[in-house]
Amino acid sequence: MEDGDYMRSETTHLFNVEEINAAVIDKILNEVYDSLEERGYNPINQLVGYLMSGDPGYISSHKEARNKIMKLDRTEIIELMVRNYISK
Repeated sequence: MEDGDYMRSETTHLFNVEEINAAVIDKILNEVYDSLEERGYNPINQLVGYLMSGDPGYISSHKEARNKIMKLDRTEIIELMVRNYISK
């Protein structure tokens, strides 16, 4: 294989942006949940408080949890949660 052959491909790769965003949100929510639990908080109560108020004080800075969740759009988080709830 010559240099650059890996760039050539006979197949097309399609990416679903919604699926990628959902995967990112899921990953971050799980990390934040684990961080909150590790610090002894009730993760559900803390996440609900944050999602309803927008106050980042509900989320611990332990393991960068606050920084991680603030990178996400709260509306997108809620939309994904509702979509997952309805689909089950």
